[in-house]
Amino acid sequence: MLAKILITGNIEILTGMHIGGSSDFSAIGAIDSPVVRDSLSKLPIIPGSSLKGKLRYLLAKHLNPSALNHNKDSEEILRLFGSSASPIVRARLKFNDAFLSNYEELYSRKISPTEVKFENTIDRKTSVANPRQIERVVRGSKFDFDIFYEMIDESQVKADFTNIKQALTLLEYDYLGGHGTRGSGRVKFNDLQAKIVVGKNDIIDKLNEILGEINEL
Repeated sequence: MLAKILITGNIEILTGMHIGGSSDFSAIGAIDSPVVRDSLSKLPIIPGSSLKGKLRYLLAKHLNPSALNHNKDSEEILRLFGSSASPIVRARLKFNDAFLSNYEELYSRKISPTEVKFENTIDRKTSVANPRQIERVVRGSKFDFDIFYEMIDESQVKADFTNIKQALTLLEYDYLGGHGTRGSGRVKFNDLQAKIVVGKNDIIDKLNEILGEINEL
């Protein structure tokens, strides 16, 4: 390992976002599909697995759309996200859960961090409606996130960060979570910054220049 680089920023929710959690018990009239929440604060979170999975999917779709098995992704994707097939490839990226960072701002404006969206599906044969309640994180919420990148081969770092930038950009024009084709899950990445946290390297300015191209969008 040459160094570890920490990528930080915040995810701004542009349209209500639904990343589903679980409910042990659903009373009559309760929300059918709640969002995932932090067990301590009870506030919504963005799981690192959700962010990682969507970024990998979008980058793979962009770079090698013919790969139907994620373990058969191209080498540049495997080295970022890893492979569980033999030979095992260790992921260079480590994703942490992202936590709501502007709750006090929302609270001061008397805005709840989540909302309930009512949806209907209609049976075409019987015309019977099947209503359901979807919980969503409200527009304007912000989540601080951090991603660790392990620098293994210095000659590949710029290419890796270019692909990270590409994946983040693709997500801004797609959606995070569920129900994206019906308006949910638009996000924007703000204040992206990279810094060396372990080891030494003089490439950090160039990496921040690459990430800065997203901040300028």
